[in-house]
Amino acid sequence: MSDIRKVGVIGAGVMGASIAAHVANAGVPVLLLDIPAKQGPRSAIAQDAVTRLLKADPAPFMSRAAAKFVSTGNIEDDFGGLSECDWIIEAIVERLDVKQDLYRRLEELRKRGSVVSSNTSTIQLADLTKGLPERFAEDFLITHFFNPPRYMRLLEIVAGAQTRPQALAAISRFADISLGKTVVLCKDRPGFIANRLGAYWLQTAVTEAIEAGLDVEDVDAILGKPMGVPKTGVFGLIDLVGLDLMPHVAASLAAALPQADPFHAANRPVPLVGRLIAEGYTGRKGKGGFYRLNREGGEKIKEAIDLRRGVYRASRKAEVEAISAGGGKLKPLLEHDSVHGRYAWRVIGATLSYAAALVGDAADDVAAIDEAMRLGYNWRFGPFELIDQLGAGWFAAKLESSGLPVPEILRVAGGRPFYRVEHGRRQRLGRDGAYRDLARPDGVLMLADIKLSREPVIKNGSAALWDIGDGVACFEFTSKMNSLDPDTLDLLMRSVHEVAKNFKALVIYNEGQNFSVGANLGLALFAANIAMWSELENLVSQGQTVYRMLKYAPFPVVGAPSGMALGGGCEILLHCDAVQAHAETYVGLVEVGVGLIPGWGGCKEMLQRWASLGRLPKGPMPPIARVFEIVGTATVAKSAAEAKELLFLRPGDGITMNRDRLLADAKAKALTLADNYAPPQPIVLNLPGPSAATALKMAADSFFRTGKATAHDLVVSAALARVLSGGETDVMLESDEDRLLRLERDSFMRLVRDPASLARVEHMLETGKPLRN
Repeated sequence: MSDIRKVGVIGAGVMGASIAAHVANAGVPVLLLDIPAKQGPRSAIAQDAVTRLLKADPAPFMSRAAAKFVSTGNIEDDFGGLSECDWIIEAIVERLDVKQDLYRRLEELRKRGSVVSSNTSTIQLADLTKGLPERFAEDFLITHFFNPPRYMRLLEIVAGAQTRPQALAAISRFADISLGKTVVLCKDRPGFIANRLGAYWLQTAVTEAIEAGLDVEDVDAILGKPMGVPKTGVFGLIDLVGLDLMPHVAASLAAALPQADPFHAANRPVPLVGRLIAEGYTGRKGKGGFYRLNREGGEKIKEAIDLRRGVYRASRKAEVEAISAGGGKLKPLLEHDSVHGRYAWRVIGATLSYAAALVGDAADDVAAIDEAMRLGYNWRFGPFELIDQLGAGWFAAKLESSGLPVPEILRVAGGRPFYRVEHGRRQRLGRDGAYRDLARPDGVLMLADIKLSREPVIKNGSAALWDIGDGVACFEFTSKMNSLDPDTLDLLMRSVHEVAKNFKALVIYNEGQNFSVGANLGLALFAANIAMWSELENLVSQGQTVYRMLKYAPFPVVGAPSGMALGGGCEILLHCDAVQAHAETYVGLVEVGVGLIPGWGGCKEMLQRWASLGRLPKGPMPPIARVFEIVGTATVAKSAAEAKELLFLRPGDGITMNRDRLLADAKAKALTLADNYAPPQPIVLNLPGPSAATALKMAADSFFRTGKATAHDLVVSAALARVLSGGETDVMLESDEDRLLRLERDSFMRLVRDPASLARVEHMLETGKPLRN
């Protein structure tokens, strides 16, 4: 049981309110306070903050139901409520005097053993606790969340010399297990790790780009894919977080860092940024920033600022010779003798060198710095992983030849990599030149670690089966975006036989960005274009057969999704005995978006769930109508909590907040189910037939008449209505699984032959967006 049973958050601004929302996502009561309002209800500031959170996109709450865990108040009338809290988070203005006045008030009423922390990103802990009682310093931490708190996994924690180890352990464990955070322990230094290095990277990138007269699109390409940085690049990222934040962070670091720090050389004035902010161009939250959408004349034209002239022009696709010549690889880019190659070295070389100089200052551990940048700035690789790609010896030599200092940790490395695998364990290089194992927190099981010391039980080009110990096997998708193809289904069928002979249970899991985006549409379109209808029907039949084998296997099957689980990826979860889902799992049957319907048992499984769980009025029509609505609108649950509300997940399915703990939790669930396991009973439903289909089609017609549905939407919805109503049957007859699967298959095949559906499939593959035809 967690030591944290109630949390207080002081400050209902963007960060404070969002932190409170995420605590509520964990099902923990939270008291959100702000100053009394000058007009209206005295607690209006905190109350209005929760109202805004419920309307925000992306949503800070994982479900609207989570908001009930937040109570609001003000720091005059409701301050006493903080005496019940085990953790009190301060997220107020970045002024030391104001914070310390608040801490003194807290010290008078907080209960013994409660922890107080600040979400500051600019003030050091030693300054925050200076002059305060020893008892307060013992229970004080800095807990630096990243925005938005629900989605950003990094939590930087700073403990002081007086901080109790128990206080640090309690908050770290709660943040890990209940909030899903990866905790990185930082030293008490300005900017800690991620913002100190991230601000240096951004500042260097912007100033060097302006001085070199480069275009923003080229810069974002140079500092994008080769570095493993999100497609926003640098200028897109600054627009996302806000241009007005950039000078504030830079000024804070400049005031706090010692004069010898390299940040000062990078922190050169950027008049263009000041002008944009003054004109209201503060990024996406304003009129635009380095990029903007020009809506003049009723059109939406993406424009980019010309860094040389300071005026907007139509944005263009980047075509950088240095990247194309190097195949998008980092080292060839940095070696390329061109304006773009030299720019890349000035920015990337300086950034990686600065990261190396932070070892021993911001953190003692290279892995902590890498983790902070991967999770705080969404880099695919941390700076030391990037140095390993280049070669530590090459990088040190390049610094020397460029007249730049070589940080001590690079000299310690002596050309050796910062990471290596030894005896099946990943190790990192320490400041003393010795390698040490990278330790996972207790209770974490990663497939990536298992792969270092084991070979798969069976595998092919699209999937693999792994032994994860204790009699549990793990089935992993390995295709692009974990899409499902005949090879995936073939190995899944072979895996069912293998697990039945040699294992107790099966977990379906992978560590890709997405669990599965569904069937491989490219293969389906290719087969349709050359009229290979029998092959397409075989694929549908194969999926139905394999998924049914999973459902009735003589062992428990636990799905463990994270990220998107769409279409066939959702259907595989619907056929599992149980699901242990990462909290950030986005589930849906989205086939109507490409002019098709679920064909691998998704319709029958959703019908069975809505008919059997008693959430709707009695009778055959309410569950049919509800599933028609969910599937017919391609509804996607935007969290595991929402997936439960839509019955993509069952009420008893588990939710894991920390992505790194998902496999261990799913394995534990599978082992629990394995005791005295018996497969489920087959589905039998009494469906109304044509009368229900007519009612559903009338509902779709009303949407068409009001312009909310297209002509082909009516064709697709009619096919879906026929499946859900049971085809040619009536409520007195039983519809078994074979009948429902046949209806799915027949309707799918009729739609896939329709040119309008094929146009939707092709458009989705080309643009990633649905075609409204």
